[in-house]
Amino acid sequence: MSQVPAATRTLRVLRFLADQPGPVPLDRIMTEVDLPRSTAYHLINAMVDEGFVTHLADERRYGLGVAAFEVGSGYTRQAPLQRLARRPLAQLVDRTGHSAHLAVLHGRDVLYVVEERAPGRPPLVSDVGVRLPAHLTASGRAILAALPAQQVRAAYPDRAAFVDRHGKGPAGPRQLKAVLQETRQRGFATEDGEVTPGFASVAAAVLDHNGYPVAGVAITHESDEAVANLEAEIRRTAAELSQRVSGRRQ
Repeated sequence: MSQVPAATRTLRVLRFLADQPGPVPLDRIMTEVDLPRSTAYHLINAMVDEGFVTHLADERRYGLGVAAFEVGSGYTRQAPLQRLARRPLAQLVDRTGHSAHLAVLHGRDVLYVVEERAPGRPPLVSDVGVRLPAHLTASGRAILAALPAQQVRAAYPDRAAFVDRHGKGPAGPRQLKAVLQETRQRGFATEDGEVTPGFASVAAAVLDHNGYPVAGVAITHESDEAVANLEAEIRRTAAELSQRVSGRRQ
């Protein structure tokens, strides 16, 4: 550990604190990040001085500071995911002739953040800024299939959590589990008429460096239209975006 750069240790502490539901004791940080006590003490104090960590003296715990929030806000303002996705999505549209979009999970919905419409194709409901039930969309299913099972169960505990649009799609936890299992086995997600009658979509998840799904990329086409190789193309684009996001080859 003595040869690990201080910057790496600092980032590991920030990542650990960001994963916690609340502030934690110093001993917990030391154990989880593998820091000697003296190193942890000096490092955490430096991060407190810079505003990235807050010391709750009465509780003897440490949590994220305002500076960490400012970094997160800067990430949102710069919209790097959208910027990284535009060219690959445009290329996907050129290769397939179908409209494509990128969506992120927002509660039990997906929020569409990028749309690339193919020339001559009809407008879709999945416009930028639109939210749709994740369990009914191909993008949402791709993301949900890549999440830990306990996280999916927490989001969809019973039938009351399921919204219906056109009388199609999973209406309860068991049905959703089956859909997501099939999605994982195939390596891509689909839906047909569950979002908009007459239209179908195929999607794959975009993964970060930890293998966590940060978005879903999808192609939409008319249900009765003959299509070929869309699954391969969507997986190719998802892999490219995953590499761009994580900095690692998939």
